Amino acid sequence: MSAVVKVNPIACEAYGYCAELLPELVTLDEWGYPIVDGRPMPRHLVELARRAAKDCPRRAFLVEESAESPSRRGGRPRTR
Repeated sequence: MSAVVKVNPIACEAYGYCAELLPELVTLDEWGYPIVDGRPMPRHLVELARRAAKDCPRRAFLVEESAESPSRRGGRPRTR
């Protein structure tokens, strides 16, 4: 399982809670809006990211989780 954090820029109102709760993955721009890189996060940060998403007043901070692809698990990718 891999997880990435994303921000809905339309819903975000720059409260900054996400950066306070998850400074390892979130920085703020000059106006206070979060910047995330979209790369899969380390497993030990997933719970903190979920908390940041839950505590976001505008629900603009998102954690997207997905199953790893077969090629990332060492298996062969499917072909049709």
